Amino acid sequence: MSALSTNSRPQGSCTLVGAGPGDPELLTLKAAKAIAAASVLFVDDLVSDAIVAHAAPTARVVYVGKRGGCKSTPQAFIEKLMIAAVHEGEQVVRLKGGDPFIFGRGGEEVEHLREAGIEVSVVNGITSGLAGLSSLGAPLTHRDRAHGVIFMTGHAKPGDSGPDWRQIATTAHAAKLTLVIYMGVSGVQRISDELLAGLPGSTPVAVIQHASLPQQRHALTCLQDLPQCIAEQKLGSPSIIVVGDVVRGIAAWQTQQGQRIAA
Repeated sequence: MSALSTNSRPQGSCTLVGAGPGDPELLTLKAAKAIAAASVLFVDDLVSDAIVAHAAPTARVVYVGKRGGCKSTPQAFIEKLMIAAVHEGEQVVRLKGGDPFIFGRGGEEVEHLREAGIEVSVVNGITSGLAGLSSLGAPLTHRDRAHGVIFMTGHAKPGDSGPDWRQIATTAHAAKLTLVIYMGVSGVQRISDELLAGLPGSTPVAVIQHASLPQQRHALTCLQDLPQCIAEQKLGSPSIIVVGDVVRGIAAWQTQQGQRIAA
């Protein structure tokens, strides 16, 4: 009987859930349902308590924070925990800030879980690159100002030289594209210097910290003044940097430019 009981253990499941940019009201209905149904949640550092509160009282919540430049839970260890929990019959939710498939290492986790014979469901979330600029009343695309958008990471993994910012700038300028840069604050001097090789110094830029949260802060500037602006405004991580003419759609930007001309 005991052997039969062990072999008949229910199969677990795994779902990667995007928690969105932080505001719990931006959580999708599907995400909220998945969180409520989980027996174990592995939660990223940027996920707010208000979102974790959707979990069942009986659920086990494991915090596996990952922040650039800070002590973090190793990625391989997180994946081992997830695989073990599924094999134990748990209904696993991997809860990630933003969207799991936009700089959330969701692709890596899906690959490793599938190698272990585990199929994974994905629930998308609103990414902070979209929520941040939207909160200022500007779009990422515009028929007159931007024909498309590029999501970029400003933080390459060890041993990787990272994006070719000069080539990206040249392409963005020629094709009228908006650049949305994640994790770019620490390397902003190098990034801005190289972008200036292909974009005018007057290109408008918005920097949004803690997008969608009550403590959200932002600054509006030009590409040539970007490093100085971030330093003076003391903007840090997590921040999104948006580069492109769509920033001109922000009312405060228009007022700011009018004041400069008047001065």
